[in-house]
Amino acid sequence: MKFFEKAVLILVLVLGAAVNSSAAVQVKYVQLENGLKVILYPNQQAPTIACRLFYVTGSVHEAPGHTGIAHMLEHMLFKGTKKVGVKDASKDAAYEKALDKIWDDLQKTTDTAKVVKIRAAYDSVLNLQRKNMVNYELWEAYEKAGGTGLNAFTSDLMTAYIVTLPKNKLELYLWLESDRMQNAVLRDFRAERDVVMEERRMRVEDNPLGRYWESLIGVFYEAHPYRFPTIGYPSDIRHFTRQQAEEHYRLYYKPNNSILVLAGDIDTSAAMVQIQKYFGGIPRGAEFPPIVTEEPPPAGLKRLTVHRDDAKPRIDLLFHTPGYPAKDLYALDIVEGALSGQSGRLYKKLVKELKIALSAGAGNGVDKYTSTFHVSADLDAGAPIAKVEEAIWGVLDSLTRKPLSDRELQRAKNQVTARGVRALENMENLATELAYWEMRGGWENINAFPDSVQKVTASEVMEVCRKYFQREEATLGWVQPKNPKAAK
Repeated sequence: MKFFEKAVLILVLVLGAAVNSSAAVQVKYVQLENGLKVILYPNQQAPTIACRLFYVTGSVHEAPGHTGIAHMLEHMLFKGTKKVGVKDASKDAAYEKALDKIWDDLQKTTDTAKVVKIRAAYDSVLNLQRKNMVNYELWEAYEKAGGTGLNAFTSDLMTAYIVTLPKNKLELYLWLESDRMQNAVLRDFRAERDVVMEERRMRVEDNPLGRYWESLIGVFYEAHPYRFPTIGYPSDIRHFTRQQAEEHYRLYYKPNNSILVLAGDIDTSAAMVQIQKYFGGIPRGAEFPPIVTEEPPPAGLKRLTVHRDDAKPRIDLLFHTPGYPAKDLYALDIVEGALSGQSGRLYKKLVKELKIALSAGAGNGVDKYTSTFHVSADLDAGAPIAKVEEAIWGVLDSLTRKPLSDRELQRAKNQVTARGVRALENMENLATELAYWEMRGGWENINAFPDSVQKVTASEVMEVCRKYFQREEATLGWVQPKNPKAAK
């Protein structure tokens, strides 16, 4: 058994200046010869293990015509494998081949009579395939084993498969997921494509803010693939093929593009033996090129205004910031703390003083490649646009003219520390955070980031505000009701 191994300690800060001690959390990091990255966090607070398998692929790896394919593949990975979800694998393969042939014939004809006949043949084979399927076998295997929180999600950078299991069911998890990494079968593809279309309709088209967010991100990013919606554009989803999804699977679902995290009641040595047993023999995949597209500097202030009576009025202000690990991101986390919460400058100005907003805050969106700083406010219907916008700019400008007070600076640092401590109290959250930090460049940054924030000075905060809060480089989104009286 040959693999690179290192055992390390993460020092977790405990609520800033008020506490003089720190809690040590031991994490074992292992990289198998095939490239699989393994993060093990032993904790005996409960006899369970939070299991996470992340594939470093999402909408950022897509292109026009293929948007949403990573999310579509996430759905398909619950259909089973050559061993799971089917009674007879050879029959299933024959049915799938026949369905592809019939579908191709269907796309080539416009004759109504032929279409009816071909569709009947397609449905006939599909019914045979479904009789041979064991629906939800993978899902039920986890549930019968006592699994909770079984789910999956796709983001711009990652596709994750998650479940929490009793500690004595770890081997079942490793068997199922190693099988899914190698032997997935994307059966009943076209029916699931319709499910994804319905999901998009509910989350985007029928959501009062769904299309607004999609359009605002498309305005904010002109070139970077972060502009693509994770769920995909409707026309792309409608034209998905199983071959597209299989190609994405063959490229990205490889051990050298994966992060396995186990957090909970585990024996790390025994766990590594089992991980090596089930994943060690899977061949590594090809090395694919990195994302090289960079977002160009904004040519000027960009605005998007959406009028909807079924949406609550709001304003969003977005700024481009550098990708992690740029030093400026630490100071921007302090800015988030100074602006947010009921003690923050935005709430005091817009809600308490001017009474033109219901809530207001900011977020430092730290990400790989490029990041985002976001200022937002939920508004009273009929709030004057010019007054709200200038009030926000007034708050941001105040940060560029005078350093934060010692009290504001310490409060923001304490908030960052508290977030880090809370993340470590829950094994599910911790496992996910460890995977995201590993994807960004190293799991160690789960501690290094808040540690670096603690060293930020008030003058550094003022400098980053001057650097990034430029009016001609902002993107402003505004949601207004068509009829303010109806909105009230």
